[in-house]
Amino acid sequence: MKTIQMPYKRLGEAIGTSRDVYLKREDEHKYGSHKGRSIPLMIKKYFKCENEIRNFVISSSGNAAIAAVKAVQQHNKNNPGKELTLRIFVGMKINEKKMKTLTSLIEDTKITVEQVERPKQAAFQLGNDKGTIFLRQSTDDSALEGYFELAKEIGNIPNIKAIFIPTSSGTTAQALGETFIEMGIKIQIHIVQTTSCHPIAEVFDGDIDNKDFSIAGAIVDHVAHRKEKVVEQIKLSSGHGWIVTNDEIKVARQVIKDACKLEVSTNSALSVAGLQKAVANGWEWEGPVICLVTGE
Repeated sequence: MKTIQMPYKRLGEAIGTSRDVYLKREDEHKYGSHKGRSIPLMIKKYFKCENEIRNFVISSSGNAAIAAVKAVQQHNKNNPGKELTLRIFVGMKINEKKMKTLTSLIEDTKITVEQVERPKQAAFQLGNDKGTIFLRQSTDDSALEGYFELAKEIGNIPNIKAIFIPTSSGTTAQALGETFIEMGIKIQIHIVQTTSCHPIAEVFDGDIDNKDFSIAGAIVDHVAHRKEKVVEQIKLSSGHGWIVTNDEIKVARQVIKDACKLEVSTNSALSVAGLQKAVANGWEWEGPVICLVTGE
């Protein structure tokens, strides 16, 4: 599914760049976020493999879990007799709003949500079962395939020079970077992380004010298995990594609201916060830039 990508002149002016600033509205994707590009394809791939995997587990309370729920429910409605199961593990301290959002989507008895002390460990243990797949984008390279179409859509923007990506595991950034190279176009990869989680961006951004809490709660991957490959793609593209504060995220949300008349989540605002920081640090481009609006 293609999503809207359009320039907002007033956004560029508010940020302080003369270049067109596009927003890529992945929050408008039918699966709720950019994760809808990847998670459903992962599920489809394993179901269609020789062993016809039908059992899946995921450790997430956000976009990945929402995409998985929607994908499994759609599959089960269209494939009676070949239904899938999905177990979702979340932490004991999950945000109440997140839990309500997640559970309200579930209409299928073959999908369950369980609160445990160590959700990732619980999912990993269950995923060791030969008949169950742990939907883990940070280590499963099949997750990259779903973002190829996203790269192609972005590449259709005339003379596009840079993309700013809210980043946790780095899967999206790696996939986009590799696909741009295959397409023969050079688009700078800029990742944006938070002051509470920045294992990849800290390679580039020394301006770190470490905090225990970020209002952009989707950036949680402190291990960053894809770090080496993401850093490679950033360097090959002549891009950068940015670490943004809560205050910078709040400012970005307000700028988007004022300039574009859009309300976006704190996680989505990360890309614009990163662009604001880049412009403030003297970065300039010879063409348009695009910010990924990822979803909740």
